[in-house]
Amino acid sequence: MSGSRTVRAVKGVLVAGAAAVVCRTGWETLLARSDRVAAADPGVMGAGWIEAALAAVCGLLAMPVVLWAGMRLLGERGNHLLVVAGVTAWWLIGGHVVEDAGVGPAATALWLVLFALLCGVLSLVEMPSGRPASSVDSG
Repeated sequence: MSGSRTVRAVKGVLVAGAAAVVCRTGWETLLARSDRVAAADPGVMGAGWIEAALAAVCGLLAMPVVLWAGMRLLGERGNHLLVVAGVTAWWLIGGHVVEDAGVGPAATALWLVLFALLCGVLSLVEMPSGRPASSVDSG
C-alpha cells in the first residue's frame, strides 16, 4: 500500500486514463464492426444489432476489470468505490464520447481527462477489506 494519498490519487488517474483508452478503443472498434455488418446486409432487419450490443457490453464490462486490475498491479487495495463509481461515470462519460457522433477530438480528450481526474478523486477512498491484518505470532 502506498504511503501517500497523493501517490494513490496519481495511480488512480493513471489507471483510469489507461482504462479509458483501452475501453474506448475496444468499444469504437466493435461499433465500427457492427456498422460494417449492417452495411453489408442493408435489407436485413436487425443486421448489426448483435455486434452493437456486444460492443456496449464489452465497453462497459471491461472497465471494472481494468480499473481493479490496474490498481492491484500498482499495489493498492480497497478500490471498491473506484470500481463501482468509475463504471457508473464511464457509462455516462464514455457513452457520451463514443456514442455521440458530434463530439470532436478536443471535447473527447477533455471528457476522458475529466473521467481520469474523477477516478483519481475516487481512488482516495480506501475501503477496508473486512479481513483482519495479518500478524506474526511471536509465541
